[in-house]
Amino acid sequence: MAQSGHITDTSQEYEEVIRLCSDIFMKKMHDYGTAWRILRPTSITDQIFIKANRIRCIEEKGVCKVDEGIIPEFIGIVNYAIMGLIQLEMGAKEDDDREFIAQRYRHYFQEARNLMDNKNHDYDEAWRSMRISSYTDLILMKINRTRQIEDLKGDTLISEGIDANYYDMVNYAVFALIRLVVEKENTLNK
Repeated sequence: MAQSGHITDTSQEYEEVIRLCSDIFMKKMHDYGTAWRILRPTSITDQIFIKANRIRCIEEKGVCKVDEGIIPEFIGIVNYAIMGLIQLEMGAKEDDDREFIAQRYRHYFQEARNLMDNKNHDYDEAWRSMRISSYTDLILMKINRTRQIEDLKGDTLISEGIDANYYDMVNYAVFALIRLVVEKENTLNK
């Protein structure tokens, strides 16, 4: 059973990842505006696939030729999955209401965190014992599920919707970032 202090650590660590991902999202929105709003959810799913597939290739090959490791890719998965949630709500269209988009970003990140808190309670921090490569595989599985639901145009018999898969992708990527960034920083600061 997890110690109560450990759960608090998870909450604090999740907040650190929110700050990291949000900072990058907001800086990119400054530089590029809301150009991504033109993307359909299917295109966002494919962008997440590209990032998750690159992580898996790097994990399997043990080396990357582009001077960016897997951390930026996990951040990208978080941000694209939240973009996907925004697109499911608002549809693909051109707009430049950056403050409203920033508000929706914060809203969906908080929803993902609430889901993590509930699941983490039930699973008792099991994610901490998982390999980072398992997060990658689970994200790829969620992408394949999402693609299938998209191909069925949402007409499923028993499955959760696309939004549930995007939320899970956010949280698996956050877990990886906690393990790769936050725990490493905490170790260095001791």
